[in-house]
Amino acid sequence: MDLIELHRRTVATFLERVEAVDGDAWEASTPCTEWDVRELVNHVVGEDAWTPSLLGGATIAEVGTRFDGDLLGADPAGAARDAAAEAVAAVGHHLPTGGTVHLSYGDEDMAEYVSQLAADHLIHAWDLAVATGADTALDPELVAAVAGWFADREELYRGAGVTGPRAEITSDDPADRLLAAFGRLPR
Repeated sequence: MDLIELHRRTVATFLERVEAVDGDAWEASTPCTEWDVRELVNHVVGEDAWTPSLLGGATIAEVGTRFDGDLLGADPAGAARDAAAEAVAAVGHHLPTGGTVHLSYGDEDMAEYVSQLAADHLIHAWDLAVATGADTALDPELVAAVAGWFADREELYRGAGVTGPRAEITSDDPADRLLAAFGRLPR
């Protein structure tokens, strides 16, 4: 699958879950134990907010604290939609030209960064669905694409503390295996 399409579809998957969050669910616990639903959505909205600047060549220092704190305001779903639309547009505009983005850990290939974003959107869509009691099913094409990318990076991510320990599962389901690789206990 084309990386621009992968990113667009994982963002859409996350937004579908955000749109389904009702009033009381914003404070619900998530599989990411350090975040409730609002904090999880704010995290992803923050990533989307950073995307246009980083793909445009800005450094972390140049962006500064602009995207710190609560980015959701009184309309979390609206904030998520707006940030996602800008991120998807930026990926569509910048990714074809290639290049480097300046991340907190150093310079990174733009395609690698967009792959990281796609994975984060997909996995956090599942987290959000679990937290809110929504449908946790993940599109098999998206699962296959993210799993193919992540296979060579799993140990690196775990060693850097980006993911928790691999969950022990017996399932052969590709989505379950991907979630387990990201430290989630599916089902």
